[in-house]
Amino acid sequence: MVGRKTKLSRRNKRIVYKMMTYTSPVFAHAGPKALDRLQLIQNKFCASTRDAHWCVRNSILHRDLELPTIAKFIKDASKRFFDITGSHPNALLRAASRLRATTSPPFHP
Repeated sequence: MVGRKTKLSRRNKRIVYKMMTYTSPVFAHAGPKALDRLQLIQNKFCASTRDAHWCVRNSILHRDLELPTIAKFIKDASKRFFDITGSHPNALLRAASRLRATTSPPFHP
């Protein structure tokens, strides 16, 4: 669906990719090696979406597609989640936000 030969616009390819990132909270506690593998997959996705030559830097592809790296995306998603939980009506979520304040996060980008 997001390959080089598809007639899908770059905007729609980006939307498909962003829909796939909704599972990112699952990877919040993944180890560095797993995150590196996910980053490789994301880089390949970016290159195939843009039909980029092998020598184009990944940072250029990410900038053109307006996509953060996997580490930045997971960090931002976690921050948004914990910002929301502090005022959530669910007591378990509020407790999770207090727990975060007393322990160090396992993820260090």
